[in-house]
Amino acid sequence: MNWEIITFAAYFIILLGVALAFYFNGTNKDSEDFFLGGRSMGPWVTALSAQASDMSAWLLMGLPGSILAFGFGQMWIGIGLALGTAANWILCAKRLRTFSKAANDSITLPQYLTNRFAVDSKILQLVCALIFLFAYTIYVASALVAGTTVFGALFPNISTNTAMIAFLVIIVAYTFFGGFAAVCWTDFFQGLLMMIALMLVPLVVFFGYRSLLDPTALSTVYEYTDAASGAVTQCSFGGGIFNSSLPEIITGLGWGLGYFGMPHILVRFMSIEKPSMIKKSSIVAIIWVVISLFSTVMVAYFGRMIVGEELLTTGTQSMVFIVMSRKFFPAAICGLLLAAIIAASISTADSQLLVASSSFTADLYKPFFRKEASEKETLMIGRILVLVLSAIAFAIASSKGSGAQAIMNMVENAWGAFGASFGPTILLSLFWRRFNYKGAIAGVITGFVVDLGWLLAGLTASTGVFEIVPGFFASLIAAVLVAKFTESPNAEALEIFDKATSPDAD
Repeated sequence: MNWEIITFAAYFIILLGVALAFYFNGTNKDSEDFFLGGRSMGPWVTALSAQASDMSAWLLMGLPGSILAFGFGQMWIGIGLALGTAANWILCAKRLRTFSKAANDSITLPQYLTNRFAVDSKILQLVCALIFLFAYTIYVASALVAGTTVFGALFPNISTNTAMIAFLVIIVAYTFFGGFAAVCWTDFFQGLLMMIALMLVPLVVFFGYRSLLDPTALSTVYEYTDAASGAVTQCSFGGGIFNSSLPEIITGLGWGLGYFGMPHILVRFMSIEKPSMIKKSSIVAIIWVVISLFSTVMVAYFGRMIVGEELLTTGTQSMVFIVMSRKFFPAAICGLLLAAIIAASISTADSQLLVASSSFTADLYKPFFRKEASEKETLMIGRILVLVLSAIAFAIASSKGSGAQAIMNMVENAWGAFGASFGPTILLSLFWRRFNYKGAIAGVITGFVVDLGWLLAGLTASTGVFEIVPGFFASLIAAVLVAKFTESPNAEALEIFDKATSPDAD
């Protein structure tokens, strides 16, 4: 009897059961319930669901695999993410909750940006929705790559496409039936599972198997040959975090800028029941991310000394968490630890599918195609789009490699597009009373164009600087300049700002 598979399967049966329970109990009676949970989420659920939807399997596969192969210089990404998480909760969370409520009770980010400036134009809503659809299909594809790797490890006799389809069915069924409330509640438990799983592996190694640690493995240079391209990659652990190059440091810290424009995280701020709950949520979220990121680094560090040669000579560094779990835990517990990777993938993919779906129905379908669409029709279209986006993400994921770098690359592309496009505009909309609609349009478009242009021109590879950095600051400059030299916001927009920033704002 394979207890690893039994534990793994039981976890996901329970997960789908939760989604069906939310579907049949009438929780999702309208679009605000399905896409925003009726603004009824508590502080703990908001905090852990935001962090679980943030990190994805990248935290358990992409990042530790990258550190294992290339050393502590990759930790700058983790430092940037920790700082960005803290800044986002401190600066944006409470204000976005009150602003989205004051701005005609907005339920999507594009809707908020339009309502915030009290204009009839739908240009910004359209631009935002199109960027969402583009970036989220890439993001969901990265989750599919990670999930498929775990399925392949558990079921080595099934094909990659079969494994990917099985994983996709779990995500789609769960999101299709459960809606935002189910996503948040299960993300709460998945966030706990991810953190505990990441902590357990290095703790067990440190206290139970310290004799296996071989420091000489840190200085050994491994190399592997890519089977498809024939390219040879050398894996050197490097000399430490403070010996990192300037582009490596800029790129790592630049990752933190992405939080200000990440819709599937920001929507959590909009969903919390009361603004007063934000303080508790922020403490929980920041503690979670620090513990999880530190544990990820330790998994890679110990992994380099114990299984480095096994993984790096075959180019399978993304498997470090899986291999370490199987090495040190009994099958039943290992099944739960492997479920943590799938949980990480699902907790991100479900949120992204839901936000993309809500944006399409609220920001494209209803305003441009069916203004008179009923709540029932809106929900139906939203669920159909979950299926469509999943199919597109499948096509992208099935054409990519399954290594740590493939996961990192896809996450980087989507993260950069969101952060550069929306980050500066969101911040300015929350803190600058003089900011206007034209400035917002200029900021979003400039950020997206510069980010994508930097990537396609090969400048990310040639300079070593992540495209979000030039994209973010170009967006900020464009937004400020256009707002400064165009007309002031109208009286209603100023009233929204004053209402949202008043001491008794709800």
